[in-house]
Amino acid sequence: MSALKTIVVEQPLVAVGCTLAPLYDAQTGTLHFVDISEQKVYHLDTQDLELTVESFDIPVTCLAFRKNGKGLACATAEGFALLEGNSRLRHLCKPLPQDHVPHIRFNDGACDSSGRFFAGSVYSKEHGIPGQLWMYDPETSECLVVDEGPFTDSNGLGWSPDGKTMQVTCSTSSVLNLDPLGRYFTDSLVNHIHAYDYDNGKLSNRRVAIDAMAQGLPEQSFCDGMCIDNEGYIWSARWGGSRINRFSPDGKIDAEIIFPRALNVTACCFGGPNDDQLYVTTAHCGAIGGDPSRQEQYPDSGHLFVVDLSGQYKGAKWRHEFGG
Repeated sequence: MSALKTIVVEQPLVAVGCTLAPLYDAQTGTLHFVDISEQKVYHLDTQDLELTVESFDIPVTCLAFRKNGKGLACATAEGFALLEGNSRLRHLCKPLPQDHVPHIRFNDGACDSSGRFFAGSVYSKEHGIPGQLWMYDPETSECLVVDEGPFTDSNGLGWSPDGKTMQVTCSTSSVLNLDPLGRYFTDSLVNHIHAYDYDNGKLSNRRVAIDAMAQGLPEQSFCDGMCIDNEGYIWSARWGGSRINRFSPDGKIDAEIIFPRALNVTACCFGGPNDDQLYVTTAHCGAIGGDPSRQEQYPDSGHLFVVDLSGQYKGAKWRHEFGG
């Protein structure tokens, strides 16, 4: 058994507060990321570290590039939308039932190679509303539930390099598919990463690809956002765990990145001119019902990090542009 490779990261790239869902634009060198709690979208020029911000009257929960237009597409708390610049947002679809809107919202998401936008909703235990996986198709304007769940908190979502497997992370039902033939989805609270076989918008054969707790990861830490490298390995951020774990195609941890000064590691993506810089977002210790008193112990929680992985790892094409 080979030794676990460990990288320790001490200092953030930018001190920005609670951040999530990074998206790197290779054409402009811009890193986009969101702050759900503060209802903001940030745009960082990674060359000069100039940071701009847009503020909205609704949380933006994840981002995607567009195939057929300028700007970004996104999921919001209530549906799927376009960001039109200068803090303007236009919804394309708001599918959640109105009596659910006060209690749940959309969370993480991504687009397949045909431009369909998938996003998971979070659950409400108090109101008996399950988390579900949704799809918006810009060609037909159809928005529908593609997996009834029940999930708790859907997070990292993406596709294997061949597009045949979809992975999703779900919290009490975290899901990440490491099979090379499908799509991945994370259900965070249950600490599972699920996989689906994926065929032109159709999902089948949902299964648990990663059982994080069976890998010996710390209790009270959860699978969160993710990305995929060019070897098909999964990089899974760990909320409450101060780390990112790299999972092999057979579901074993073979490397980890430790952030000793940040508790809640939320998501990651590859970027840079050679696609070998890992940008990492984190959240404040008090975010989403957390304990703000732990911020003194983890003072960089909520800041943005970059990890130089040149000569070691490179990113893959694991999510795609929105078709609208």
